[in-house]
Amino acid sequence: MHLIGTLFDNLVDHLLMGLTYPNESIKAAVCYLYGKLYSSPAGTERLSGHFEERLCVVFLNTLGSAQTKELQVNCLGLLKELLKSDHFVSILMNNAKTEEETENPDFLEGENPLPLVLKKLLLTRDEMLQAASSHCMAAVLVHSPSRYAPAFIHADVPEFLFECLLCKSEILIWSVYCCLLLLTEERLFFSKCHTVYGIESLVRSLRGVLLLNNVELHKQGLLLFTEILKRQPVEIKLFTNRGVCIEAIDVLMETVNCPVLEVAVEAVKAVAAFLRKDHVSSPPVPYEELQKLLEAVLKRCADLSPPQSSKRHAGDVLFSVSQSHPANRNLGRVPQRQGQFLLNTLESFRNACRLAVEFQGDFMAQENAFTAPNSESKDTLSNFSEFLLRICDSLCIPMVMSYLERAVSPSVTEVFISALSTLFTVVPSMRNKFSKKLASSSFIRLTLELKARFCSVQSNPVLNHTCSSFLCSLCLNLYSATEKTRTSSQEEQEMSELLQKGLPQLNYTIAESLLLLSETPEPFFLDQSLCSHQHCFVLLLYFAYSFGDRFVPDAELFLAVRNFLLSAQDHGDCLPPHILRAALYLLAVCQDKGKALDVRSLSTIRRILDNLTDLSLVYVHCPPLLKFFLCYPELMGRFGHQVLQLWFSWEDCKQTEVEESDFGSSDQLNSANPLLPILKSNSSILLILLDLVCSSSVEVAWKVLMTLRTFLERNEDVLVCDLLRSRFLQILQQLLVESSSATLQANRNLPVLLNLLFLVQLRSKGIRELDSTDFKLLHQVCNLCGKCRPRDTDLLQPSLNFLYWSLHQTTPCSQQRAVAVLLSNVSLLELLQKVLECTWLWSPPSRPASLSSEDALLCSGWLLVASLLLYQHRYNTEVHQTLSVDLKEVLNTVIFRNKKPILLLVSIMQFLRAVLRQNFSSALLVIVGQNTAPNAAQPQPSSVQDTALHPLAMQQVFLLVVSLQNLLVHVQLQKDLLLSQAVVACLETLVEHLYVKNQDVALHVASQPWHRFLLFTLLSGGQKSFLQPAVLRLMTLFVRYQSSNIISQKEISQIIQEAAEASIAELPEATSHALHLFLSQLKANKIEKP
Repeated sequence: MHLIGTLFDNLVDHLLMGLTYPNESIKAAVCYLYGKLYSSPAGTERLSGHFEERLCVVFLNTLGSAQTKELQVNCLGLLKELLKSDHFVSILMNNAKTEEETENPDFLEGENPLPLVLKKLLLTRDEMLQAASSHCMAAVLVHSPSRYAPAFIHADVPEFLFECLLCKSEILIWSVYCCLLLLTEERLFFSKCHTVYGIESLVRSLRGVLLLNNVELHKQGLLLFTEILKRQPVEIKLFTNRGVCIEAIDVLMETVNCPVLEVAVEAVKAVAAFLRKDHVSSPPVPYEELQKLLEAVLKRCADLSPPQSSKRHAGDVLFSVSQSHPANRNLGRVPQRQGQFLLNTLESFRNACRLAVEFQGDFMAQENAFTAPNSESKDTLSNFSEFLLRICDSLCIPMVMSYLERAVSPSVTEVFISALSTLFTVVPSMRNKFSKKLASSSFIRLTLELKARFCSVQSNPVLNHTCSSFLCSLCLNLYSATEKTRTSSQEEQEMSELLQKGLPQLNYTIAESLLLLSETPEPFFLDQSLCSHQHCFVLLLYFAYSFGDRFVPDAELFLAVRNFLLSAQDHGDCLPPHILRAALYLLAVCQDKGKALDVRSLSTIRRILDNLTDLSLVYVHCPPLLKFFLCYPELMGRFGHQVLQLWFSWEDCKQTEVEESDFGSSDQLNSANPLLPILKSNSSILLILLDLVCSSSVEVAWKVLMTLRTFLERNEDVLVCDLLRSRFLQILQQLLVESSSATLQANRNLPVLLNLLFLVQLRSKGIRELDSTDFKLLHQVCNLCGKCRPRDTDLLQPSLNFLYWSLHQTTPCSQQRAVAVLLSNVSLLELLQKVLECTWLWSPPSRPASLSSEDALLCSGWLLVASLLLYQHRYNTEVHQTLSVDLKEVLNTVIFRNKKPILLLVSIMQFLRAVLRQNFSSALLVIVGQNTAPNAAQPQPSSVQDTALHPLAMQQVFLLVVSLQNLLVHVQLQKDLLLSQAVVACLETLVEHLYVKNQDVALHVASQPWHRFLLFTLLSGGQKSFLQPAVLRLMTLFVRYQSSNIISQKEISQIIQEAAEASIAELPEATSHALHLFLSQLKANKIEKP
């Protein structure tokens, strides 16, 4: 054995001498033999000292000076074997120069010659040597990157490694990827800006690698790219060239869409690392490209996830999973890579959201500075932010919900909830809308379930913090969205502090939290922790229930909240307004499923509310709370007025009239106005509403009016009308006593009250006897009118309507007394005189078809005067003040119209009918004035007919008849039954008056050929039948005055035939009445049926 050892030592010595031989072939052979010797563990152990003492320096010198490829390859082979040993690596990397080596010009300069030697090999264009060199570098670095990497970095090796990536050799690219990946663990690699220099080469290498069918190479390149993106210092911008940045985005998009899942997983990791402000902030920021990249990531992940099995809300999904599977066993149902892909996708989305938030503070990043003037760019932060919100709703949330149906992972849910929290600030203008959607989709319940499941016993602190922060932000956003009219910074601050303090400890199940809500603190000890938990849970329930997420049984919650209020009152705990508001709301929405509150509970609630300075602090605008306060007499008597005031102040009644017409059923109307069924069950609330009409603002009073009008139209209750009339009388008496004319006109609520008075009167559709209250109301309204001016249309319009209706909807006995009351009021008659004169003074509106408030008042005035003329003549009532009217003005208005609205013309015609019936002779009316308008008919020379018709003239009669014919055609085309009947009635009255004055003139007028043309015109419209009220009444007129040239026996027969075929019971009332008059006239004239 000793002899063998001696021979071995002699052989090794000769081998070492061979390395100094000038022939490189011999050196190559020696290196080969050394390689074989060091390849075995025994040889390595035996030659360890030899290498350290003698071989190391000679070997490095040989490798550094090798010229032939054979020697270079064999040297690298030996180096590869040596680098397997950590001891040899340490020797090679720490080898120092000696004096002799320093004098040797062939020896490489540098303290650590190995990195320089390997760098020299990288400079060769031989890809095999480059691959071997990079492989050796990796073999060194793998032992200790932190220890050996600085030597290579100082030698600028990374620069040459990046240059090697431009080759097409898969082996070389793989070796370089591995070497660079190890170098990324050293911060010096980044601080020396090697990554900045080489990032373009890396991106292009990745693009080229994608063309190769080498999955492992794809993964290794993406892993290197990801590490560089993650570890690059913020202060050193990686992408100094925007083009390289966009090229990197394109490469990432290609790899994300790679059909190999393993490659796509690495690509999504790279995307998550790429979405950093310092990586993409080179102006202009490529928002559009980032948007496409993120959309590709989310769609790829969605393609891997099965569709959501149902439209269940978030809380229901998690609840079903938690009921079916233990916490940690669900993950086995989802492939691990698929779960990892989802996690990386969510991290990418979260980073994109954070990126958008960070750019909000950077003015240069908000818009594309290179956009041409007067043009819009889609490449803006605003569009990118809206995209994030939109794609979260359409892809991200459904994708996570689908995953939660099969498994629940704390890491996935933590990233998901964190991303949702960040989205609150991505688009500030959409924050409240987004929060409402999350709340309505049961995300409050989902987050509570997550906390209870994964964060109890102080586990998963990161998830707990994320969920708590999300709930806090969500609640504050919902508070801001739902409490716009009373948002208080102090209250919001108190709520924020409460949630931040209490939510991290609120890690109980829903059932446990409900029990906690009913728990009573220990006597003489105020448990702040318990109170904090209770208040937090009440707030969460409030916001969840406000948006339809009723995840606690109503009956159980009603009982728990009631006990919570009782406990708070018993222990003197003064609840903050926002907690009390939430508790009252929960009681209100659950009251239908819970038992009615007992006396003790109601007394407690009343005492708590009495301590408030303002009930609006705890008011929530919702029908259940309104019903809650009004259904309990103990609460309605004390707080009913305030609650109704708040209700109408918050209610939006701008579209009340339109909505009313749209609701066919009472159920639909009740849902639109929830106060209606409450009013029906408790009519005493009407008194409170009447007080609101007088004591509230005009807007509130108008809303009350609309509600009362709808109620009166839908509910037939005479007792209610009597109650209202009595209350109206008290209010009017008080106003007239306390107010002067000026203050009455300035009272903006009085017109609303008068409108309601008229509506109450309209509610009494039948004929009824007026009582003392009615006559007092007449007197007060007359006095009120006397204090007004014609311009006070908002006061006079409902008042004159009330007076007119009072004259017509009563018995003759009451009618006679009512006429006496009106005619005895001189100030009222003086006002009516002024109103009538305004007909000629006020300029016509720009649109004749429209009816202004002034025109409506004129209509009411003319109709009321016409009624007073009729009833004064009928009852011979004493007159204290006469009215004067210019007859020519009246006739010219009807004849020439002068752009007057049709309804005003009809009202004036009603007045004209009343005057014609009395032959222009009335104790109330004086016909005065001969002045005419410029376009009026000029007076003609007196004739026998004019004398007989005085004060009418023959020409005026014919012009009036023609005007009535034209007006009848106009209103018939509009299919307005009321107006057409009024025109026909005026024509009838005119012919009757003419028949009394001069029969020849009357028969001449009735036989005008134009009447037949008028009939043809009326029959040529939409309805061809003779059974039309206007047609039948005209026929009756012509039959009465035997105008055979207008109506023939054939047409009379046709009318009778149509009447025989029609069902009289199905005809409209107006048509039936007109047919009766026609047949009666036929009978009177003794015309035989055909």
